[in-house]
Amino acid sequence: MEGMEYNTQLEKMIIPEYGRNIQNMIEYCKTIKEREERNICAKAIIQVMGQLNPHLRDVADYNHKLWDHLFIISKFDLDVDSPYPKPNAESFKDKPETLKYPSGKIKYKHYGKTIEEIIKKAKELPEGPERAELTRQIANHLKKSYLNWNKDSITDDVVLKNLKELSDGALVMDENTVLSSHQELRGTKKHFHKHKGKGHQHHKHKNNNNRKF
Repeated sequence: MEGMEYNTQLEKMIIPEYGRNIQNMIEYCKTIKEREERNICAKAIIQVMGQLNPHLRDVADYNHKLWDHLFIISKFDLDVDSPYPKPNAESFKDKPETLKYPSGKIKYKHYGKTIEEIIKKAKELPEGPERAELTRQIANHLKKSYLNWNKDSITDDVVLKNLKELSDGALVMDENTVLSSHQELRGTKKHFHKHKGKGHQHHKHKNNNNRKF
């Protein structure tokens, strides 16, 4: 058991995604006395870091990000020539600001907040064909949203009632209005399949009886 190393006994990894070998390589790079050789070593490490994390290539300023990570892993103690401004250790001590989430209650959560904003815009339109068509599309969208989040179906009269409530009575459609069907809203078509029912079995049985004669 002598000579074995456990992760709990080793130095904490600064960025675990790169692994301990990268961290060890950077620590070795810091010990190189000649600056030119140290720069060559740092560039080689950058190439390996890029190969280990190919997903970073989709990030803006891909190489800049790798160089920042190099200095972070070195605890900002690596003296090499970087093609980018070296990050400041102090800037990483400050915690990011807490994200502000939108406030406000949603009357019907399955319809979402965006549709409420669209309804507000529709209310601002003057009476006419454009407003009537937008109202019809909003009603179909409400029905589709309900079907996406609920297993049960919803009747058109309930959708129109919800639309009236969400618009504070401004967007009202005739109670006899027929909205798009469930299949149309879901983008599905009716498919007819041949099933082997009792009739098929009876026909088969009849054919077998005929063979006996």
